[in-house]
Amino acid sequence: MQSCEISADSTDDPLSSGLRRKRQPRIVVIGAGLAGLSAAKALLESGFTDVTVLEATDRIGGRVQSVQLGHATFELGATWIHGSHGNPVYHLAEDNGLLEETTDSERSVGRISLYSKNGVAYHLTNNGQRIPKDVVEEFSDLYNEVYNLTQEFFQRGKPVNAESQNSVGVFTRDVVRKRVKADPDDTEAVKRLKLAMIQQYLKVESCESSSHSMDEVSLSEFGEWTEIPGAHHVIPCGFIKIVEILARSIPKSVIQLRKPVKCIHWNQSVSKEIERVADHNSDLPEENKGSNVFVECEDCEFIPADHVIVTVSLGVLKKRHESLFHPRLPEEKVMAIEKLGINTTDKIFLEFEEPFWSSECNSIQFVWEDEAESESLTYPEELWYKKICSFDVLYPPERYGHVLSGWICGEEALIMEKCDDETVAETCTEMLRKFTGNPNIPKPRRILRSSWGSNPHFRGSYSYTQVGSSGADVEKLAKPLPYAESSKTPPMQVMFSGEATHRKYYSTTHGAVLSGQREAARLIEMYQELLQ
Repeated sequence: MQSCEISADSTDDPLSSGLRRKRQPRIVVIGAGLAGLSAAKALLESGFTDVTVLEATDRIGGRVQSVQLGHATFELGATWIHGSHGNPVYHLAEDNGLLEETTDSERSVGRISLYSKNGVAYHLTNNGQRIPKDVVEEFSDLYNEVYNLTQEFFQRGKPVNAESQNSVGVFTRDVVRKRVKADPDDTEAVKRLKLAMIQQYLKVESCESSSHSMDEVSLSEFGEWTEIPGAHHVIPCGFIKIVEILARSIPKSVIQLRKPVKCIHWNQSVSKEIERVADHNSDLPEENKGSNVFVECEDCEFIPADHVIVTVSLGVLKKRHESLFHPRLPEEKVMAIEKLGINTTDKIFLEFEEPFWSSECNSIQFVWEDEAESESLTYPEELWYKKICSFDVLYPPERYGHVLSGWICGEEALIMEKCDDETVAETCTEMLRKFTGNPNIPKPRRILRSSWGSNPHFRGSYSYTQVGSSGADVEKLAKPLPYAESSKTPPMQVMFSGEATHRKYYSTTHGAVLSGQREAARLIEMYQELLQ
């Protein structure tokens, strides 16, 4: 049986004897994703010297995962830099020359829809027919008009009626459906195609929001997410380069890989079990027994700290908050964790020997005609593939080869993750044959896919404001513990960072970076006298 260890470093109250003795506070950052690395980098550059980053997996980057296949880099996680003006991720990329090879097809201005690039999206039906371009354009204009209406409830304070159930999906489906049916110029056949396209567009929207269905996304809060002005960019050499830039100034000894955390014991409430271990540890200084926080690792080591910055995903907090914190989190924070939403958006990359699509085709959008009157976007387990909304063509082929990138989200993504590569490749090939009407499409020579939902260290892709939640819940999630401030209670023992804690930029890489910098700034302000 593995014996437990307690690291023998002094961790007095940072606002009393620590400051008087000019002792450096010990700070532990949990997670080496964008938020954790940004926090650690800012702390070290400000003069903090006792910083430790604990990472559960065997790599840094978190939900940034660039995979090299041949000469090309594929993004299993974060793909786009969303906006440029004032975006810290954009400025890191630009300042370090990461965008020099970004092509026009990897640079998009305006609202982005997964991959938005030159060329034409082919909307194909399950009967093997392509929907005429003019029908697609008419429907797209209508959908985008209604999408803009969904933004106004928050931005203009419009009241939400009961019929919408405060749901983006319910509202959008209802308004678009009524307008399509009321159009006197369309034939019944065209109306039916447009009605079927509603569900396809909502699947795309769900992949962008990382929700199971847009029915679960709050209509009253949808408009609070803020888009940074400027173009969206892909980093050809891999988004992981941003991670490496952040980590460049962090000494390797600071980051401990394969170091999962079991429990954070905070508010000086170290359990009797830890005290017993301490009593038998002759090397342990007496003052360590009164530490504000102990981080208990899965390998049985206890690390004392003055402050802990928690950057784990909302999915991990939902699953583990009861066991991850001792004492348990305040009810207000637990409610925020439970109210806010996170689900899975996965990618499926298929590499072919030769393209079967035309040179003008930039994506294949799957429109199921039998879904024209559907209300739900939940499928039986054996029909998980119906949730795949599209396959995008990766450009330029000189860089990527002949590769399609598929998108799937929600519970069906979790089912896909359970399947083996052969099953997924075969299923996707059958879909492509069915929708293109080409039975001779060969199976891909290679498949690569993500599995964010079933990964216990992430349990989802990124967050959204679920029906019943609001931006106030994001603020509650980000609020440091303990809440009560007094001379006897050291503040900011446990701090929270990560994309889900940024009220305006949740779900983004810049939201993650800014949240890490935000928590570092709190400590820098707190210890400004010590750091001078």
